[in-house]
Amino acid sequence: MQFKYTVIDSQTGKEIRGKLTAVTQAAAAEELKKKGLYVAQLQEIKESVLNKDLNINIGPPVKNQDFVIFCRQLATLLNAGTPIVDAISLLSEQVSSKPFQQALKTIFQDIRSGTSFSKSCAQFPKIFDRVFVNMVLAGETSGDLENTMNRLAIYYEKERKTREKVKSALIYPIAVTVVAIIVIIILLTKVLPSLLENLLSVGGEIPLPTKIVIAASDFLIERWYIMLLFIVLVTLAFTAIKRNPKGKYALDLIVLKLPVFGELIQKSILARVSRTMASLFASSVPVLQTLTMSAEVAGNSVIANVLEEAKHSLRRGESLSTPLDNSWVFPKITTHMVKIGEETGNLDTMLEKIADFYEDDVEQMASRLSAVLEPIMIAILGTIVGLIVMAAMLPMFSIYENF
Repeated sequence: MQFKYTVIDSQTGKEIRGKLTAVTQAAAAEELKKKGLYVAQLQEIKESVLNKDLNINIGPPVKNQDFVIFCRQLATLLNAGTPIVDAISLLSEQVSSKPFQQALKTIFQDIRSGTSFSKSCAQFPKIFDRVFVNMVLAGETSGDLENTMNRLAIYYEKERKTREKVKSALIYPIAVTVVAIIVIIILLTKVLPSLLENLLSVGGEIPLPTKIVIAASDFLIERWYIMLLFIVLVTLAFTAIKRNPKGKYALDLIVLKLPVFGELIQKSILARVSRTMASLFASSVPVLQTLTMSAEVAGNSVIANVLEEAKHSLRRGESLSTPLDNSWVFPKITTHMVKIGEETGNLDTMLEKIADFYEDDVEQMASRLSAVLEPIMIAILGTIVGLIVMAAMLPMFSIYENF
C-alpha cells in the first residue's frame, strides 16, 4: 500500500511531505519514526486510474544476475553478524526491480512479526523458487544460513552461465533461418514478379525451375492466408500436444534425440540437475524433496521420469544410482560417480564434480558449434537465394539463344 505523509524533522524542525510504500499504516509510521521524523499526518492513497502504479513487467520480475547479487550481499551481511531483519531492510532499498523491492519489504514486515524467512519467501514463487525456499529452510534449521546463501549465489550464477551458452548456440541458426525466410518472401513477392513480368513479355519457353518459382510467388501473393492459417494450426497443435503429458514426453524425447543439438541440450540439463542436487544435498535438504525439485528444474519429461523412478527406488530401499544406470539419458560415467558418492558418503561432492564437468563440456561444445555453424548457415542461405535468382534468370538465357 502507498501512503502520503507530512512529517517534522526532529533535528531541523522542517516540515517534509512525501510518499512511501508499506504493508500497513502502522508499518509506515514505524519506518518514518526510525528515520527520526515526527509524524504529523499519515494517510493511505486510494488507488485510481490516475495514481495507480501499473508496474508492467516484461519477462521475469527479477533478473538472474540481480538475484545472484542479492544472495551474495545477504550472505556477506549475515557473515558480518547483521540480523536477518536488518539485512533484508537494507537490501530492499538497494534492489532496482520494483516487484523485488515490494516483496522484500513484505518479507521484512513478516520477519519482524515472527514469520521465518523461508516461509515468507514462499509467498513469492515467481521470485523465490522452491529450490531457494527449501535451501533457506534447511539453512535456518541448521543455523548455517550465511553459507546457504553463498551456495545459492553459486548455484544461480552457474545455472545462468550454462543457459546462456546453450542459448548462444541455438539462437544463431534460428536467427539465420528467420532471415532466410524473410529474404525468400521478399524475393518471391516483391523483386521477382516485376523482373519475371518483363522477361516473359518478350516470349520464349519457360524452364521448369522458373515455373516452380512463379508458382511459389503466385501462392504467396494470392493465397498468403493459407500459409498464415497453416502456421496458426501448427502452433495450436503444438500447444495442445505440449499440454498433454504423453505429448510433452514425446516432444522432449525428440529434442534429446536431435542431431548435435540434442546432445548439447541433454548435457545442459544434466549440469543443471546435478548442480541442483549438489546444492540441496549440501544444505541437508531431505533426499526425496531433493529429487522432486530436481525433476522440476530439469524441464524435460524424459529426465524427470528417471528422477521420479529414483525416488521410488529409494523408497524400496534400493540405491539412487540403479535407476539412473538403467536409463540411456544418464551416461555411464555419471552413474558411476553417483554410485561412488553413495558408497563413500560424499554424494554432494560427486554431484558437484559432475555439474562442473558438464558445464565445462557445454561451454566447449557451444563454442565449437558456433564456429562451425556460422559458415554452414551462410552457405545454405546463399545457396537458397542463389537458386531462386538463377531460376528467375533462366528465361533470359533462352531469350538470348533465340536471337
